[in-house]
Amino acid sequence: MPELPEVETVRQGLARWVTGRRISTVEVRHPRAVRRHILGGGHFADVLAGRTVLDVRRRGKYLWLPLDSGDAVIGHLGMSGQLLMQPATAPDETHLRVRFRFADGGPELRFVDQRTFGGLSVSAGGAELPAEIAHIARDPMDPRFSDAEFVAALRRRRTEVKRALLDQTLISGVGNIYADEALWRAGLHGARPTDALTGPAVLRLLGHVRDVLGEAIKAGGTSFDALYVDVNGESGYFDRALNVYGREGLPCHRCGAPIRREAFMNRSSYSCPRCQPRPRGSLRG
Repeated sequence: MPELPEVETVRQGLARWVTGRRISTVEVRHPRAVRRHILGGGHFADVLAGRTVLDVRRRGKYLWLPLDSGDAVIGHLGMSGQLLMQPATAPDETHLRVRFRFADGGPELRFVDQRTFGGLSVSAGGAELPAEIAHIARDPMDPRFSDAEFVAALRRRRTEVKRALLDQTLISGVGNIYADEALWRAGLHGARPTDALTGPAVLRLLGHVRDVLGEAIKAGGTSFDALYVDVNGESGYFDRALNVYGREGLPCHRCGAPIRREAFMNRSSYSCPRCQPRPRGSLRG
């Protein structure tokens, strides 16, 4: 699942390519790609024709494109969604779901999604912030993110610290990969209780979260397969800098102990048994 760095990389690319351009036509090639648009694919296409894209913004793992009508296009990549800029003459992709053509005749925007878990919709009056995603917390790269409020909210939770990092109503954009990487840098096991962490410890962790996300954005995100690419179809390369995620059995870059993998919420967590000791009372194997 693309996390903040991957979605931010796509946002930056889209902003360069579509800001200020007027949509001429929209072609919905698969209804599932616009299933969140309750009025259907025909309405989705009609309401966007003739509209100008004013910007490309992001909240957590969601993108939205404010329009001159006051509405917005919301996009979520799901597990395999891609927003690609392509010349009009380029062959259609096998899993092309939605096509945006522009009045200037330049490169078109294509939503390609192999597994169709992602999708697009129009938010009426949602140019400033779509109501559909207003419940999602700000991410730690947002200038208006409040460190003090985050520290207080996390310490009030009676849960494990990794679960808190993945809670998009508390802090958005952080997924499994970058949570593991930040926890390794902080020397914390993901099962550490949040209410047992001191304020300074939470701030140190938050600093590591920001560092990991910032470095990943500079690297264009993390690509483990061909499903995540930027708007130009290029893969990110932060996977070369991962310290724990996906490195089961390999030596820790800090102490040399073999990295362990543990089951976590139907996925896997990676950590160093020496640098990140499991808290007492944890039943995790």
